Amino acid sequence: MLKRIVQLFIIVAGGTIGYLYVPDLIVLMDLSSNNWIESPYVGLVLGAIILFLLTFWAVDYIVEFFRIVEETLVKAPVADLLFGSLGIIIGLVIAFLINIPIQDMEIQVVSQVVPIFLTVLLGYFGFQVGFKRRDEFLGLLTLAKKEKKKSDEIDENDSIIPKVKILDTSVIIDGRIADICQTSFLEGTIIIPQFVLEELQHIADSSDVLKRNRGRRGLDVLNRMQKDLQVNVEIYEGDFEEIQEVDSKLVKLAKVINGIVVTNDFNLNKVCEFQNVQVLNINDLANAVKPIVLPGEELTVQVIKDGKEQNQGVAYLDDGTMIVVEEGKNYIGRTIEVLITSVLQTSAGRMIFAKPKLLEKAL
Repeated sequence: MLKRIVQLFIIVAGGTIGYLYVPDLIVLMDLSSNNWIESPYVGLVLGAIILFLLTFWAVDYIVEFFRIVEETLVKAPVADLLFGSLGIIIGLVIAFLINIPIQDMEIQVVSQVVPIFLTVLLGYFGFQVGFKRRDEFLGLLTLAKKEKKKSDEIDENDSIIPKVKILDTSVIIDGRIADICQTSFLEGTIIIPQFVLEELQHIADSSDVLKRNRGRRGLDVLNRMQKDLQVNVEIYEGDFEEIQEVDSKLVKLAKVINGIVVTNDFNLNKVCEFQNVQVLNINDLANAVKPIVLPGEELTVQVIKDGKEQNQGVAYLDDGTMIVVEEGKNYIGRTIEVLITSVLQTSAGRMIFAKPKLLEKAL
């Protein structure tokens, strides 16, 4: 069918060219004085036949080209086609408005050549802008939709739906996010970007056993959150192809949809803070919920190993907080009462310094 259409177009184009130019060409060349030869209808037939014969070999190539273009357009995502087409339309409209005064100029070259150049150039730029910025446009549409939904779902107490939470790869692999969601401390929709899923799958397919196990654990955590927990988990299909790093894509996505990044990555945490993106670090949450101890309090601990400094012993609380026991090396393997001397809060967590209460009594 497509081949017939192309052939018909060639015949019509040849007939049109013959109708317009063949009679004048015959008269110019003075090939004949017969009026019927000079008839435009004879030129129409000759033009159609000549052009069809000259391009008969090219029909298959033209049809193949159209089929390649058709397959490419069919396979292309709808968002790419939509925003690319809108970009072309906007570019052509701008070119039309600019060309109106140019076409009125008396300089023939400027009035005829420049409009064609501007039309092609602005149409191309419009397509590129619409195609490459499609994720941001989608984000704006999504954000507008969510804002409208928020305004429609304000309850009697004027409470607003919480912002969406965007999970990064590290926090999924960590696994604690599922327990946090189960306790209902994390409200709102949970967003899993497609590029995070791809990175997680890449880790799960790694030849390294440790990486492979971590990736599979992350996938198990997502399955648990989606099937067993009462949380709304959604997949964000968009991508930012001009950005290579996954962390940078997360920050960009959070800006576009006005979301909150959930992570346990210290560096990503700092980048989000620097770019004014809200971030929730579950390590900060874990440190915040650890029991508070003050200098002078007494604890019962088991010294399990020696410390870095001489005569030091190391013990741990139930939540994993390290307790450095001065003069505790002699008590390794024993459960003793200690007196807290100081508490140090570091980026890695909380560290407690203590000394044995038995030693205090002896003194």
